Amino acid sequence: MRILFLLLSYAFVISCKSSKSGQVGDSAIQTPKGYELIWHDEFDTGTKPDRDSWNYEYGFVRNNELQWYQEDNATLANGNLVITGKREELVNPGYEPGSTNWSKSRETAQYTSSSINTRNRFEFMYGIVEVRAKIDTASGMWPAIWTLGVEKGWPYNGEIDMMEYYQIDGKPHILANAAWGANWQDVSWDSAKIPFTDFLKKDPQWPEKFHIWKMEWTPQFIKLYLDDALINEIDLAETKNPDGFNGFHQLHYILLNLAIGSNGGDPSNTQFPKEYLVDYVRVYQKTDPQL
Repeated sequence: MRILFLLLSYAFVISCKSSKSGQVGDSAIQTPKGYELIWHDEFDTGTKPDRDSWNYEYGFVRNNELQWYQEDNATLANGNLVITGKREELVNPGYEPGSTNWSKSRETAQYTSSSINTRNRFEFMYGIVEVRAKIDTASGMWPAIWTLGVEKGWPYNGEIDMMEYYQIDGKPHILANAAWGANWQDVSWDSAKIPFTDFLKKDPQWPEKFHIWKMEWTPQFIKLYLDDALINEIDLAETKNPDGFNGFHQLHYILLNLAIGSNGGDPSNTQFPKEYLVDYVRVYQKTDPQL
């Protein structure tokens, strides 16, 4: 029954292949041995993310962040997805005077940004994901590359953070994580938290460059890499929820976003606008799913 489920899931993902005109040809992409490219976006065509591939989030969404998510802040330029963080004031239509809900207690938003995802457009289970991106490391910035399981709510569904950049105890870090658990009050994390100074010591020009974040996801493990260096390995035998459900053995969708404030730190002295650039997102799967 398990093998049948995997085969059906594999067939579903294969049916979601993307071959968009104007993008780099599949033959120009270096595919890992034993894998095939099943979906990709090179962000080379048009001026906005392709609606056949991406959804937008709107408003105040999570984590008590400062930004208002909107479509306007996601554009395509020079072969990149450009998510722009801006300091601008927007009226919060959901404002409720006296509310204790963080998303309703703010009369206005002071910052805007974008968050896009592939839910119901492209979903996959297992494989290799590669994302080439350039992040802004100024105070207040919280860029991320991540996935969520399609079934059940957070954290029960499973979260994979290929990349997060934010502050811990006032110090910037790059993180690679997985999260699961029964509910909001009972969350388990497997996290790698690398001080950003470690990268700057090796390359003072690191923030000015593009870097490649990669996930290798199998039924046994998730390995997370940055520029080919393994930074975290998650044993999926250890990621079961209390009832035995494992959110990392189901379809996931991809999210790209630039949050502002909250874990990102204080943006009040940061000069805006800020840009989070993504050159491409590529997903590969094994040519034989049973290997």
